[in-house]
Amino acid sequence: MNRSQLVYNIFAKKSFLCVGLDTDIKKIPQHLLSEKDPVLAFNKAIIDATAPYCVAYKPNLAFYESLGVKGWIAFEETIKYLKSNYPNHFIIADAKRGDIGNTSAMYARSFFGELDIDSLTVAPYMGEDSVAPFLTYEGKWVILLALTSNKGSLNFQLSEDKSGERLFEKVLRTSQQWGNDENMMYVVGATQGRMFEDIRKVAPTHFLLVPGVGAQGGSLEEVCKYGMTKDCGLLVNSSRAIIYADSTENFARVAAEKAKEVQEQMAVELGKISK
Repeated sequence: MNRSQLVYNIFAKKSFLCVGLDTDIKKIPQHLLSEKDPVLAFNKAIIDATAPYCVAYKPNLAFYESLGVKGWIAFEETIKYLKSNYPNHFIIADAKRGDIGNTSAMYARSFFGELDIDSLTVAPYMGEDSVAPFLTYEGKWVILLALTSNKGSLNFQLSEDKSGERLFEKVLRTSQQWGNDENMMYVVGATQGRMFEDIRKVAPTHFLLVPGVGAQGGSLEEVCKYGMTKDCGLLVNSSRAIIYADSTENFARVAAEKAKEVQEQMAVELGKISK
């Protein structure tokens, strides 16, 4: 999916919601455990329920890899289900890959070549040659970690060099020499608040993938106030607050209600900018 298609979908649906498919076998409703593939059954129900209200899905690979081969199968089948039934939804593989060049090339082949997924989260710490292989696939997106919302982000991401440039700013500035706003996004945690102003000074037009709204306490209004652009420029992810809102047989209906609540808030924010 290219940038213009993504922007069109956002304004057409009045939503920039990304639903995180962080599917934990220990948290899904108990009645699904009798299914042949409980994780896949849960994902299908969540997708069918929330698809009208979101533009993207983000399965987190850790939740699937924790189940071994059967988890990887559930992940692949989820991707196939999305591509067959909801081809206009943007798919993010949250895998945070990144290694020396030839290894990154294999990761890229796996997610972009074999699975044909739209985008992949990538760790930039090893530099240009670890990111470049992902950028060789036409129409695919690299989503670089920039400024995350976890407590440990303070350990490195806000450290300054002698000129006063913080590490996350260096990541933003340097990486724009490798890709552009048509094939590269950045992860910025919703709990960073006004730091979005600083992000936009360095990366004014790039899309930002924003986790942390919902269960982690990030403010959608604040994210939009400081991070939104004329093209929206945001994909805001919510996982637990939507997919685990209910643990009964009504889980999908409740997930839809929660997704709709977020979408309605997003419609208000989008209404503040002109297209």
